[in-house]
Amino acid sequence: MLSLNREYTKEEYDACYDVVKECIKHVDVPYEPRDANSFRRLMNLMLPLLMMRHRRIPRAKWQDNCNENGKHWIQHAPEDMTAEKFRTSMIGYSLHLESSLCGMAMTQGVREKVVTIGLGFKQYAVEPRGASIEAYVESSSHKFTQSEMEAITEVKEDEPMLRRLCVTLALKQAYIKAIGQPLGFDFSRLEFNVKDGTAKGDGLPLIGWEFRIFRVTLGVARGEELVQEYYECATAFFRNTSETKFLWHGTQKELESWVQFINIDQMIKVTPKLTA
Repeated sequence: MLSLNREYTKEEYDACYDVVKECIKHVDVPYEPRDANSFRRLMNLMLPLLMMRHRRIPRAKWQDNCNENGKHWIQHAPEDMTAEKFRTSMIGYSLHLESSLCGMAMTQGVREKVVTIGLGFKQYAVEPRGASIEAYVESSSHKFTQSEMEAITEVKEDEPMLRRLCVTLALKQAYIKAIGQPLGFDFSRLEFNVKDGTAKGDGLPLIGWEFRIFRVTLGVARGEELVQEYYECATAFFRNTSETKFLWHGTQKELESWVQFINIDQMIKVTPKLTA
């Protein structure tokens, strides 16, 4: 997970833009150095480069592939790799970004499995800014089933109501990314009962899926003020089991066992090395 915890400079934008243009040929990013959203997208696109850098695999030695549903996997084959090891060496990944948070979920194995991974998250924030949480929940009702709305609104306090909404939206985002559906997918076709640990798509149980849920807290510089931002995050991965599993990571220690956090400064520092 990458925290966009401060504003960027034009020099930093240019450095990231050059890396993306050189190393990520399948994406066409317009040059818009004054657009913060463009910078966020560049940083998000660079996460697979950073991951492979950490694995000490040169950029020339791996290939980014994409299937008909837009799901990406990375293929790399050292000369001494056996056929069986090569078959299980594919790396599937899913990218997501919102506001000050960029993220990538990844897994390694056979190609058919690794592409069934998705990442989603939702910031604790109402839209439009200044609206009440109750009004925001009501305006979002078209994204939920009746059962989900009842679960969200049965609590009357603002914070737990917003948290339930964000968790449910993060789960839906993660799942539709895992199956390779566009963001225009009708969220109300999915139903997540987090309390009972069940999930449905078009009324049918989503058997074999594992969902991981965690919260991220960021300190973000807004001018001279440090602002706290909160996000509910979820990953979805098809494990082909006979059950649906929800895993919660409540403590920082649990989270750090499988999630890595970096910030802008750390990414900018390593940027010159990502093309090697």
